[in-house]
Amino acid sequence: MATISTTYLGDLRTEATHLQSGTKIITDAPTDNQGKGEAFSPTDLLAESLAGCMLTTMGIAARTHGINMDNTQCEVTKIMAPNPRRVAEVKIKLKFPQEYDEKDRKILEGAALGCPVIVSLHPDLTKTVDFGWGD
Repeated sequence: MATISTTYLGDLRTEATHLQSGTKIITDAPTDNQGKGEAFSPTDLLAESLAGCMLTTMGIAARTHGINMDNTQCEVTKIMAPNPRRVAEVKIKLKFPQEYDEKDRKILEGAALGCPVIVSLHPDLTKTVDFGWGD
């Protein structure tokens, strides 16, 4: 059974519908690739998928181990490359709302670096992760 239904709306825009919830996402081509840039581009969503997956799997580990990571933030920078046009690097910078001991850091790092999206991405795509521990 399908998970998502996507329709091309014209003018380099798509609308994706999550079939279970009915939630919709619009994508636009970016301005550097003939688009309007009025919404996330498909490659923006790839980068966000990595960030969202890392935060979610860390959240699961945090819940399991009694670690509070509510309000943790993640800044994502996507770097494109030409020929073929592709995402060459995704930079992830995490900002935690509190300090953690070494044990909790290892738990959170292991969860983030083992998330399904990061292990699904091609090895040639550089994934630069800054946990911001400040050591």
